[in-house]
Amino acid sequence: MTLTLIIAFAIFVFLFALAIIFSGWPSWLKAVLTLGVAAFYFYGYTAVFSLLGNPSPDALPSRFLLIAAVVDEPRPKFPGAIYMWVTPIEEGKDQLQPRAYKLPYMRAVHEKINEGMKKGRQGIAQMGTAEIKAGNGKGSSFINPGADEQEIKILDLPTPQAPEK
Repeated sequence: MTLTLIIAFAIFVFLFALAIIFSGWPSWLKAVLTLGVAAFYFYGYTAVFSLLGNPSPDALPSRFLLIAAVVDEPRPKFPGAIYMWVTPIEEGKDQLQPRAYKLPYMRAVHEKINEGMKKGRQGIAQMGTAEIKAGNGKGSSFINPGADEQEIKILDLPTPQAPEK
């Protein structure tokens, strides 16, 4: 899929170059279109980068099933990170595919993740909830999703109840 996107973008740039070179458009329009294609390149790069399996910096889903987590503790010149592999839990939908997320390192979240992973290794499935903390002053979430801090809780997954007869 990513190769298809790269080839499609290369064809798009080639057609754009032909249009710029051989058209009689005014030079200001050519300049605006060139800047637009350059901006589209960087947007496309980030989209393809996330498709390659790299962890998403987006906010975690509000409810999720914890599959695995890796904590990269802070060290000089590296602020640390928490990498989580989760499956969203959504009402009325089948299990979705798991997704990798990258969270900024926080000691409290690190401890919760470690506890959840210990229970997971004991065979107790773990679920989590994530709520965005209000009023942290980091800007609008629609401009920079995932920049808002989240309150993350890791809980034991409840056992499914059989319907009554």
